Amino acid sequence: MNQNSGEEKDTGKKEEANANAPAANEKQLKEEDQKEQILRLIAEFDNYKKRAKNDIDNAKIIGKAELLKNLLSVIDEFDLALLALSEMKDRNIVKGIELLYSNFIAQLRKEGLEETDSNGTFDPYKHEIIISAPSAKPYGTILEVVKKGYMFKGIMLRPASVIISDGKENKKNEKEGMDGSDKQNN
Repeated sequence: MNQNSGEEKDTGKKEEANANAPAANEKQLKEEDQKEQILRLIAEFDNYKKRAKNDIDNAKIIGKAELLKNLLSVIDEFDLALLALSEMKDRNIVKGIELLYSNFIAQLRKEGLEETDSNGTFDPYKHEIIISAPSAKPYGTILEVVKKGYMFKGIMLRPASVIISDGKENKKNEKEGMDGSDKQNN
């Protein structure tokens, strides 16, 4: 009996171990599942932090752009004041205002304000045509900048207001030359 009872105990232990094996596997699978969920949550939170930082940076840029856009009228008024002061005899006042203006512009440039290039030909992304005037220059050539244009970190704050050549003076001269030669022959 003792042998049988010993064998029964061994068989009972084996059956118990076999019964516990699926439970151990299930427990291990649950732990692995929980680890994967934790890793996903960590990755999602990391992505959230990156998106939030990016959103904050974009909001700062947009806020600065709005402020700089509002200051453009002050720059225009400074430009007009400097033109008017060029006729003033008291050079100390003129130098003082020029110094204020240059410091103001330097600070704005330090923040990222850029003047758009208004030399050469008309670019619809950078310029706004006020008028086209007859000129010997080819069509679209910028003749005069009426109001400067500005950008901030790739954001157009204001296009430059320009006067462009309509290219008709050349054609006008050619027509007059033809008309003049006809009149001389008659």
